[in-house]
Amino acid sequence: MYLEGFVRTKTTTTASAVLTCLLTGTLMAGCGGGDSGGNRSADDMLEDANAAMRALKSVRVDSTSTAAKAGTVTIRLVTDLDRRCTARTTLSEGGRLDQIRIDETDYVRPDRAYLQKWKGGTSVTGEQKLWIKKPVGAAQPGDGLSACTRPFVSFGTAKKGRTTRVGGREAVELTVTDKEDKGGTYRFYVATQGKPYLLKAVYKGAEYDTTTSFADFDEPLDIQSPRPAEVVDAEEALK
Repeated sequence: MYLEGFVRTKTTTTASAVLTCLLTGTLMAGCGGGDSGGNRSADDMLEDANAAMRALKSVRVDSTSTAAKAGTVTIRLVTDLDRRCTARTTLSEGGRLDQIRIDETDYVRPDRAYLQKWKGGTSVTGEQKLWIKKPVGAAQPGDGLSACTRPFVSFGTAKKGRTTRVGGREAVELTVTDKEDKGGTYRFYVATQGKPYLLKAVYKGAEYDTTTSFADFDEPLDIQSPRPAEVVDAEEALK
């Protein structure tokens, strides 16, 4: 039923894009038992989770994707689910990309290891300390940048499973199958106390696995642009 955006839409996800372009070029993108949720169906519980997540004003998203022939990409995204967010992407083989997105502007800061991978092994001297400023509209699939938004939509067929705990909160495990992804298994963990937030989503497939955790629901955000002295304007530099 439900799948957070970067798991389902493989060709536009940050994790998939980074693995594709930088590593292999082949990747497309508890305890307990019993039942929870009363008589509500798994589909209804996922719809409730979708609605609760879409109503958020802020959330932290931690994602880890591992490809069989590539490596692991971890992403921490803090977002208002609209136009302001920060992201840090880390590659298991070395490399880190920091990003701040505010309205229509991206500030991007890759480290030296990331730049070397991005340039196909070309030697890069010195550490990158400045932020590169560029329009959000200039972002392209495969450039490793994260979007602040998430679709929180439903798909496939859901089945209710065991109860467990995720991040100290009680949750019910919902297993989803999708005929469009015959080799993939999806598990979603929805809070059963308080608001029905999605706490974790796990995808296991033939080509890669992804685990995504959600936390800091509606926590205050303080996302600021870097100091002007720390910024290089990419458009100005090309003039």
